[in-house]
Amino acid sequence: MTYPLLMIVLTVAVSAAFGVSLLTGPSDIGLAELMSSLGSAGADSTALILEEIRLPRAILGLAIGASLGLSGAALQGYLRNPLAEPGIIGISATAALGAVIAIYTGLSLAYPLALPILAIAGSVLAVLVLQLLVGPGGALSLILAGVALSSLAGALTSLALNLSPNPFAALEIIFWMLGSIADRSMDHVHLAVPFMAAGWVVLMTTARSLDVLSLGEETAGGLGVDLSRTRLLVVTGTAISVGAATAVSGVIGFVGLIVPHLLRPLVGHRPSRLLPASALGGALLLLLSDIGVRLLTPGTELKLGVLTALVGAPFFLSLILRHRSTYGL
Repeated sequence: MTYPLLMIVLTVAVSAAFGVSLLTGPSDIGLAELMSSLGSAGADSTALILEEIRLPRAILGLAIGASLGLSGAALQGYLRNPLAEPGIIGISATAALGAVIAIYTGLSLAYPLALPILAIAGSVLAVLVLQLLVGPGGALSLILAGVALSSLAGALTSLALNLSPNPFAALEIIFWMLGSIADRSMDHVHLAVPFMAAGWVVLMTTARSLDVLSLGEETAGGLGVDLSRTRLLVVTGTAISVGAATAVSGVIGFVGLIVPHLLRPLVGHRPSRLLPASALGGALLLLLSDIGVRLLTPGTELKLGVLTALVGAPFFLSLILRHRSTYGL
């Protein structure tokens, strides 16, 4: 399959999944009703369901999936490691910690948007800490700093759960961390999507550098690639996009690992081509997963992060077994 054809197929598939997402739910809405309601003033119940419940969910599914897929491709290109994914540099954990603080302190009850705002603030703080810890170091330093930051954020999250005097707050924290885009509104879309879009722009600027970096750090440096600048752009773009995604959905793992790995052979192993393909692939995977949780468990809806983990964990183990000789495992 040629690259232009692949992009056309992915675009059509994402568009179809977006439409199916709008049609899927407890209320039976047909395609004709969908088209008429989207063009109406929003007075009837069908239009309200679409505009207030299903449309924000579909938009966030597309945007969050694109953020995770694109970030995973960028990190794998920079680290030159097919096992890398956004969680490896601690962005997801620090964003989750910001949201947990909002829930633990009660800010999310007084001001609902405090949860995503603090989560985004956590991801921005993670960028500053990573740059401070890594300094002029390379990819290995970034991984080690990310692991340390993720461990610290995880420990602080566990501490909040342990010290929570309110069992309902603790339960809310646990459910939020399972990952979901149910019951989100257009306020969440307006808050998070601009940040995610800004992260996409930053990550796409690294395309040429990642192509050259695939030849090795010494070769890339000799060809004029600024490795420190490339690392800053990759980390910043990942933090902005994944941090904003985590702010409204909770922690959703493995999308950034699975999608780039599946699409890499189809794009000729070129990072510059993998970036936009992974954005579309991530959007498709998350939209289909969100449709799946609504169809599989319509009564008590399965959390989206649980489903992606059930699919992604075996996939990750298969990758480890496949690459263990390469990495001395």
